[in-house]
Amino acid sequence: MVSRLIKGWQIALGPHQADSNIGWEDTMKELRVLVTGGSGFLGSHLCDRLVETGAEVLCLDNFFTGSKRNIRDLLDRKNFEVIRHDLVEPILLEVDQIYNLASPASPVHYQYNPVKTVKTNVMGTINMLGLAKRVKARILQASTSEVYGDPQQHPQKETYWGHVNPIGLRSCYDEGKRVAETLMMDYYRQNQVDVKIVRIFNTYGPRMAVSDGRVVSNFIVQALRNDPITIYGDGSQTRSFCYVSDMVEGLVRMMNCDNFTGPVNVGNPREFSIARLAGLVLEITQSKSEIVYRPLPEDDPIQRCPDITLAKERLRWEPVVPLREGLERTIEYFKQVV
Repeated sequence: MVSRLIKGWQIALGPHQADSNIGWEDTMKELRVLVTGGSGFLGSHLCDRLVETGAEVLCLDNFFTGSKRNIRDLLDRKNFEVIRHDLVEPILLEVDQIYNLASPASPVHYQYNPVKTVKTNVMGTINMLGLAKRVKARILQASTSEVYGDPQQHPQKETYWGHVNPIGLRSCYDEGKRVAETLMMDYYRQNQVDVKIVRIFNTYGPRMAVSDGRVVSNFIVQALRNDPITIYGDGSQTRSFCYVSDMVEGLVRMMNCDNFTGPVNVGNPREFSIARLAGLVLEITQSKSEIVYRPLPEDDPIQRCPDITLAKERLRWEPVVPLREGLERTIEYFKQVV
């Protein structure tokens, strides 16, 4: 197969820096793009964006954590196709770009079947890298801030190697993603596969699963039901919350950036305590919920915040949606599904 991947793309400045009218989107109509995990929370938003560029988009998912509801508005689009498939098994396709997002991403889901989580991140990544090698496609690995573990460096830079427990309850996900990064770089060095690595920090927005156990969705669902809001620990631990449209922007810019493998942090460099998040959710929802405290789970990070200097320099990217605005949009979504 002769790949239709077009080299030398410009980085799109897009809505973040709208003064530029030169971008990668002009080339997308010529490309077939595979999104693994495409019916999930983040994957479905990425599919939306790619379909709008005119690319032929293949959404591959086994629907373990994904949902057809997330992609229902795309099903009638001529340039969108759904493939039910488990990434642990090889698949033969003809594509130009691969976004490898397939993996459970919340503790509730990835700890439900930890062995399958490891298989998805290791065997699934091997299968996608093998596909990319055969058809000469560019592949982007959706890695995670969890590769930093409970970090001893703050904020976290891409040069930091992390502080991860390899045998803990979270290790199926943390170490699975670390091995996925290893595989990406080894295929790059050994086989010259065109790879990209993005370390995704806490992302939130519409289409998050009601029961996925992530802190934003937990707080919103509890507040809307006037149930007690559960804070694990004393609430002083911090996270950086990036709205989903900003995250998608970072992913597509990285995919279409030449001569840069990463890894690169994509997330919100503004740090928020869990207690502050709970208070903001209560304020927006006007909930009657009380706050209750529970013990902090094993290996739960105390601080998590990205250094995005590299993303600013190489991708011209930084988040633009404030936390309050993003929460308001997310709460409106959950009002429809709770």
